[in-house]
Amino acid sequence: QVQLVESGGGLVQAGGSLRLSCAASGRTFTIYTMGWFRQAPGKEREFVAAITWRGGNTYYADSVKGRFTISRDNANMTMYLEMSSLKPEDTAVYYCAADHSGVWTVVTGYEYWGQGTQVTVSS
Repeated sequence: QVQLVESGGGLVQAGGSLRLSCAASGRTFTIYTMGWFRQAPGKEREFVAAITWRGGNTYYADSVKGRFTISRDNANMTMYLEMSSLKPEDTAVYYCAADHSGVWTVVTGYEYWGQGTQVTVSS
């Protein structure tokens, strides 16, 4: 089992920045890919970014490319999402996810999920 805990959400003005963290524990040596998803009220959960744990290869949704940066700290088993130039449409609950294999941009590709952290961007 893998446990994931997100932190770092909050309220920020449009154009501002925020950094989310996701701490992994448990059988972390089995993790192949970790990702960030978000879910706005009334909408489906959508892919934001993903990173392979060993190689550090990164993948982004078009909507956040150039504004968000995903990274990881292998020693501390923590993944980050640096968000800049935030827009009101970035408002959502952000979830981190992990899986044992493959690089997935869909919800069904991930086995483990955190509880989510709220990000609110005011205009």
